Amino acid sequence: MLTHTVRGGDDVALHVVETGNADGRPIFFVHGYSQSHRSWTRQYDSRLAERFRLVSMDNRGHGQSGKPEEGYDRSDLWAEDVRAVLDALELDDIVLVGWSYAGLVVLDYLDAYGTDRVAGVNLVSAISKMGTDAATALLNPGYVDLLPQLGSENAEESVDALEAFLRRCVHAELPTEELYSMLGYNVVVPPHVRRSLRSRTVDHDDVLAELDVPAIFVHGGHDAVVDVAAAEGNAERTPDARLSVYPDTGHTPFWEAPGRYNRELAEFVAAL
Repeated sequence: MLTHTVRGGDDVALHVVETGNADGRPIFFVHGYSQSHRSWTRQYDSRLAERFRLVSMDNRGHGQSGKPEEGYDRSDLWAEDVRAVLDALELDDIVLVGWSYAGLVVLDYLDAYGTDRVAGVNLVSAISKMGTDAATALLNPGYVDLLPQLGSENAEESVDALEAFLRRCVHAELPTEELYSMLGYNVVVPPHVRRSLRSRTVDHDDVLAELDVPAIFVHGGHDAVVDVAAAEGNAERTPDARLSVYPDTGHTPFWEAPGRYNRELAEFVAAL
């Protein structure tokens, strides 16, 4: 695993990792709300690494990346973060993968820079809009109820909420070892970041409607964070798209069913 420090929007230091086949097509994984690049461990440690160059970053405010006090509501900065990694690692003809909140990040980039360097898009249990009644309607009410506690400055309250959130991310019971591993990289995200991530009002449905590269939308049939209707609507509005629903998974199909997810992703990338 190679590591890099890349300067993103407003000069924020981004922690970037890569593994796999240096000569293969790059797949750039972008993680979700309060997570880290470690969310993609079951992709790094798979046969995907034999064929493709696998790249991910800790989003601004997360993991080992810089944690500025503000700027999380600015689409231009999120887009610049992605662009900076592409430039620094000389990535072209890439497949962009965005999980959950990172649907916004991927679409921020595509809205700002288009698809000149993008061969395909994979959105996983992802959102395309935020801050409106229509966007909130696509979120599970139990998750929405957790949001105030997730942004709490009270350590005990926020950790309890994070544990509840992580359990909600999977359909089956989350093994204790996995739960506490995930909790470890969630708690390093400061409460002000978790609050700020939810402060945006943005709608990228038009970006999807004009997307000129193939896309695959993956969603868990038992997602208790983002309703499957989000993926269904996004697949319907995207010109060259298909939808793959995993009936026995929750919000993390790439973690809960890595065999199927990795196989489908490899087939998608190979066909581009």
